Amino acid sequence: MRRWKKEIKDKAVIIDLLNTCHVGRLGTNGKDGYPMVKPLNFAYHDGKIYFHTAKEGEKIDDIKRDNRVCFEANQPIAYVKGTKDNPCKAEYLYRSVIIRGRAYIIEDRAEKIFALRCLMEKYQPEGGYGGEFPEEKLQITGIVMIDIEEMVGKEDLGKERHKEAVLKVLDGKVQLPIALE
Repeated sequence: MRRWKKEIKDKAVIIDLLNTCHVGRLGTNGKDGYPMVKPLNFAYHDGKIYFHTAKEGEKIDDIKRDNRVCFEANQPIAYVKGTKDNPCKAEYLYRSVIIRGRAYIIEDRAEKIFALRCLMEKYQPEGGYGGEFPEEKLQITGIVMIDIEEMVGKEDLGKERHKEAVLKVLDGKVQLPIALE
């Protein structure tokens, strides 16, 4: 990483980011040689990323052809406003993670159910979604698991006075992003 001071060294912070971000972006190698990026919902568990998908389509074709993937998730934290005197003071404060790994299409029924439970626990933590997944839905739902090989976090929490406010916001579980002046 070129800007090494922005690297997140604490793996727990990166994992928290993965557990709180609602949307990640999957990068695959397209059949035409161009990278392909798709936004998706995901769950992190024990060094793996899980997501559900259709069993057919561009994503699945790309993974079958070349299972090397990249995955990105980010958390916008605050927008710092520019001033009349200096619009260049405007900046965005954030945390992000870039993952490299290999994607595998999951066929094992128990692992599919595990992945779906991880997704439900993340997106509907209050429960209320019933016990068993209907068999007909399991049959038509694709599950992909990314085995993480490399995971690098990056953050910009601002300078002096902004950093203090940002850290307070992060500790307080406030709706993000916020605006700072």
